[in-house]
Amino acid sequence: MNETPDPAQNAPQTEPGTAQQADVSPEGLSAQLAEWQAKHTEANDAYLRAKAEAENTRRRADEEVSKARKFAIESFADSLLPVRDSLEAAIAMPDAPVAQVLEGVHATLRQLTAALERNKVLAIAPPAGTKFDPHQHQAISVVPAEHEAGTVVTVLQKGYLIADRVLRPALVTVAAPK
Repeated sequence: MNETPDPAQNAPQTEPGTAQQADVSPEGLSAQLAEWQAKHTEANDAYLRAKAEAENTRRRADEEVSKARKFAIESFADSLLPVRDSLEAAIAMPDAPVAQVLEGVHATLRQLTAALERNKVLAIAPPAGTKFDPHQHQAISVVPAEHEAGTVVTVLQKGYLIADRVLRPALVTVAAPK
């Protein structure tokens, strides 16, 4: 017996209501195409808006960084202006008595110290007997001393930190081993 297969028997079996039937008519295909084009246009518009927003954010950030670099020293310079004014006032009085000039120098030094501290520039001046720290101190010489070996004996020149970073190490003499 020669049996020909029935195409209905070879078709995938699906339960009614579980598979959607595609509308393959020209009107159905046109409607589906129009729907996909609308979704594509909407997605493309959202993409372009997000891309533009990212570009604007990047541009604004670049401008802010540029301004921060350009004007970073503004606060520091502003705090130093009174010091300059005091020095100019002292120069304008060449015949002032030495005591008055010395008083003005002390006042100007206090202004300068306050301006530096406001801008987080702090002095490094370790007291005698402090353990030598190569990250903050620079040993100029090793001298025999009553202090423990490897400790600061004297400070020859103050060092300075700016925001916990060494701007200039303190120049010190260090106690020699006994």
